[in-house]
Amino acid sequence: MLQRILTAILAAVVAGLFIGTGVARGQESTPSAPRIIPATATVLGLYPGSDFRITQGACSDCLTPKQALWYFRDDLVAVPAAGVKMAGFSRGVAAQEDVRRWHAGATGDEQQARPQMLWIGAPSLAKDARLSAGGDAIALGDGASMPFRVTPKINTNLSYYDDSSKAFFLQRPVRMRGEMQQDTFVARTMWPQDWVIDEKQIKLQPLQAGESLLGLVRTHANARDERFETRLLWEKSSGASDSSARDWSGRAVMGIMLNGAQGDDDEAHGGHFAIATGRHGKGSDMADWMVNNFYNLGSFSEKGITGAMLPMDNYMTDLNSGQSWYRPSYMLVAVLKNDRAAYAYQGAISRVYHHFYRHDFEYRHASANCAGISMDTLRALGWNIPMQGPTGVVRAVAAYPYKSIADMSFESGKQAYDYLIEEQTRLYPAVAYDAAGRDLLRIAGVINSAGGSTSAGVLENLLREDLEALVFVRIPQIPSSRAFGSFPVASIDEYMKRVPEDKSQWKIVPVDARPFPRELIEPDTLTDRQTPPWAPALGGFVAIAGVLSIRSIRKRRAREAAVKLY
Repeated sequence: MLQRILTAILAAVVAGLFIGTGVARGQESTPSAPRIIPATATVLGLYPGSDFRITQGACSDCLTPKQALWYFRDDLVAVPAAGVKMAGFSRGVAAQEDVRRWHAGATGDEQQARPQMLWIGAPSLAKDARLSAGGDAIALGDGASMPFRVTPKINTNLSYYDDSSKAFFLQRPVRMRGEMQQDTFVARTMWPQDWVIDEKQIKLQPLQAGESLLGLVRTHANARDERFETRLLWEKSSGASDSSARDWSGRAVMGIMLNGAQGDDDEAHGGHFAIATGRHGKGSDMADWMVNNFYNLGSFSEKGITGAMLPMDNYMTDLNSGQSWYRPSYMLVAVLKNDRAAYAYQGAISRVYHHFYRHDFEYRHASANCAGISMDTLRALGWNIPMQGPTGVVRAVAAYPYKSIADMSFESGKQAYDYLIEEQTRLYPAVAYDAAGRDLLRIAGVINSAGGSTSAGVLENLLREDLEALVFVRIPQIPSSRAFGSFPVASIDEYMKRVPEDKSQWKIVPVDARPFPRELIEPDTLTDRQTPPWAPALGGFVAIAGVLSIRSIRKRRAREAAVKLY
């Protein structure tokens, strides 16, 4: 306990250093100076911020594995403070097998161990900020103002904050994550503070006949609509007549996040998927929820995105990498009366991130993407979300040789094969979102069990016991110089209708490779074996050859028959 108190005192001292460097900068000399708080002064997902310390990713005294820190060596991360239990993992075991074994015997204390690293990016928070009319200053709290600017655009980003963004934020209070540079607050994230779920105001509005979760997503297809919207689809105590009496304060939440299609990248119409955990209200904003974001570690994102656990405001509204700057998003939020299901998922996914950063498995767009990794973890914990099956085995076998020949590339053929052969809830974010969401509705008793899992596992039973409410959330795209996006596709056929038939006309953003240092690969790192790109083609070539042979034989016999007739 003494060590925890000393850690908190040290964090407060460090926070003071972040707040404008004191009298030397003139920020501490007047009582009316706006209040800038350290990033650890709030909660981080399910956990008190005081359980973490902020440091450079290149830190030499962190217990976080060096493989994870390498990706953020030039950025700020939050790692468990001294004396705080950190989530671990099992070496020499595949990620999801590790999750299954761990969850079978994990105690509550082990499930609540703090994540090994969170991507924070900036040391300070400014809440209740109001932009000046010129957009070059902010006022906080008592109205005192200070100069303001946004963090610079990274070179590879195609668009950025502009006058339309400024007009959007002039209409509302803003929560900013950033840092003081001399007398100026430099914002890295800008979260609209009217993006909230207000349980006192929200009215019960269940899905009607003909409505579906994907239908709600597609109904809200106009990305130019700047409204943040919430809809209560179900609540356990639905007989309550007075919504003002509803109180979810402090309740744990799990959010199923679906990000839409980009409007300026023909490789990004499938959207993105993530699971968020946190608490509702009582000192926690939605911006504080923790999002578990998986992205390809093998390349540099043009927007600066790196796969990581990170706060919702970073995930959605980081000025370079935030999802809300380039597409609309949708979320189904499960409000829980107990936090055990949320802790189970967060503890499990922390283990998966250990394996991810160590390269025990590689991110792959078909078989191990944002949806696949997240859904595999939910299923490993015992939530048996129904599967949809592959798009088509026959199509996959035929597509492999066709694409290989058409593009003169076995890799191209294999990619087509992998997409068509993969389980759809692991492949398409929209299908994953719909399947998990519909199963939550089934667990809540809103829809019948047809198509539901035949045997409930541990996590599914926890959800059944603890589910209090289900809320649909629409998060708009923030205006900027970027093209507006739309809802994500849910099939290969929908995808092909969106893009030009001539692939040379596709809008594609090239990215550079990010090779992982060989010296960071440990002896017990698992070999992530992949099928050689030419192997599945053999079946396709054999099938096509067989069809052609049969047709040739039939034609020859027809000619012979014709000769005999004459």
